[in-house]
Amino acid sequence: MDTLTGLLGGPKARGAFLLRSILTPPWSLRIEDRAPLSVVTTVRGDAWILPEHGTPLLLHPGDVAIVRGPEPYTVADDPDTPVDVVVGPGQVCTEGGVDVSEAMSLGVRTWGRGSEDDRASSVVLSGTYQAEHEIGRRLLGCLPALLVRPAGTGTGSDDTLVHLLATEMGRDEPGQELVLDRILDLLVVSVLRSWLAAPDSGAPAWYRAQHDQVVGPVLRMMHDDPATAWTVAELARRVGVSRAGLARRFTALVGEPPMAYLAGWRLAVAADLLREPECTVAFAARKVGYSNAFALSAAFKRVRGISPQEHRRLAATGTPPQPAGFSGPAETVILAG
Repeated sequence: MDTLTGLLGGPKARGAFLLRSILTPPWSLRIEDRAPLSVVTTVRGDAWILPEHGTPLLLHPGDVAIVRGPEPYTVADDPDTPVDVVVGPGQVCTEGGVDVSEAMSLGVRTWGRGSEDDRASSVVLSGTYQAEHEIGRRLLGCLPALLVRPAGTGTGSDDTLVHLLATEMGRDEPGQELVLDRILDLLVVSVLRSWLAAPDSGAPAWYRAQHDQVVGPVLRMMHDDPATAWTVAELARRVGVSRAGLARRFTALVGEPPMAYLAGWRLAVAADLLREPECTVAFAARKVGYSNAFALSAAFKRVRGISPQEHRRLAATGTPPQPAGFSGPAETVILAG
């Protein structure tokens, strides 16, 4: 299993909030939902994205923007247009403090003040992950505040997925929510993969390290089987280097020692497992290499500041995540073809 697969293979959108907005200028939406990750793209007309901290960026039709939360941001027809609607937690839309969510409904997953037939109206698609998927926390923390993939660049898979998303969002058929979740996942992974592979993109050290002939296999072993009682000596033996040599090389490339990385990965996997109601702390402990529930609870509390039980309660109630405590490579990254 390569590093990216290990980080993105587990989490999946679950009832992601997807909306097609039809808006006639002037319009400006302030997004304050505190979602950990959102996707914005336009299928007709241009739209400006204004990060809370950063330079406004113009999106053209087909461009895909990934916005890392929980910081608010604004989407508008022009940077100078005053905000008229605020989107808060739970995707409640207000104008002047009045809930306009139903008043602005235009049909299945469609909302706004405009007409499908009015070519002057912009059509904006948005998809919002409702909760932080803990197994991807390390990746979330490395993302820039705003990541943009222009239309027509790369392999073209993003363009196809945008078209498919636009088509499926207007349908109301059995299983439609599941279909939309998976399309959104594919679009996000496609953009992230382009970002990680782009030269000088500021991709995190752990991703670059997977291509190393020594560190790469070690990362795969950790990801494939976190429950194994790995030691630096055993990992070094398996890749044919000395213990000291592996420790130096791993730390230099990844940015932290092998056992520190493994500990973080184990807790990330455990946190994701504990989102499932049927998963006990003892079961999660066994799956990630802790001797018992007490050992996992102690490590969880020490690193994350809350117990596994409190983590489970917050996940069940949909409490917005706190900032992960990492800094992205830059505020804004625009991918080239």
